[in-house]
Amino acid sequence: MLDINTLKFDEKGLIPTVVVDAVTKEVLTVAYMNKESLQISMEKGLTCFWSRSRQELWLKGETSGNYQHIVSITADCDGDALTVLVEKDGPACHTGAETCFHQPVWESEERHAFSLDSLMEMLEGRKTNPKEGSYTTYLFEKGLDKILKKVGEECTEVIIGAKSDDKAETVYEIADLCYHVMVLMVEMGISLEDIHRELASRHVIDKKVKQEKMV
Repeated sequence: MLDINTLKFDEKGLIPTVVVDAVTKEVLTVAYMNKESLQISMEKGLTCFWSRSRQELWLKGETSGNYQHIVSITADCDGDALTVLVEKDGPACHTGAETCFHQPVWESEERHAFSLDSLMEMLEGRKTNPKEGSYTTYLFEKGLDKILKKVGEECTEVIIGAKSDDKAETVYEIADLCYHVMVLMVEMGISLEDIHRELASRHVIDKKVKQEKMV
C-alpha cells in the first residue's frame, strides 16, 4: 500500500478526489481532501472531505444521512489525485440526484454509451410507460409466465451454443438470456444493486472457504 505521506498535495494542502460508485462505476462527485480528511476517511471507512467554501472538514452524510462507505482509495501514477470507490447510502448530489454529474453538455450522434443501468432504466420505462410495438412491453403485458418461459428458452439456447463450442453463438445467446433475466428482475422488483449485494456476500464466503481449504 502507498504511504499517504508520499502523495502530492497542492500548495493549499489539498488533493482532488474523484468519487465513484462501486456498483455502477458511475462518477458521483469530485471533491478535495487534505491529509487530515484522508486519514479520517481511512479510519472511519467513510468519505471525509475538506470544504473549500466553508473551510472545514466535511464528513459526507453527517447531515443528510447519505454516507459513502469506502471500498478502496487509489492514487494516480503521479500521486496527485485520488479515486475513491464507494457504496453509497443515498444520493451523492445536494440536489437529490444520484450523481453530481447529471447535466448533459454534448453527446455524439454516432457513439452511444451502454451500461446495465441504462438498460435497466429502459426496461423499467417500458413497464411503467408501455410503448406500442415494443417487444419489452409485450413481455410485461403477457406477464410472469411468459417471461419465465423466455428465460427458460434462452437458457437452453445458451447450453446448445456452448455445447457446440460456438463462442459467437454462445455470446449472442448469453446476451439474450441477460436481457430476459433483467425483464424478470423488473417484473419482480429486483434491482441490479440487489444482485450486486448478493454476489458480493458470496464472494466473501468463497474467500473464507478457500482459506479453510488451505489450512
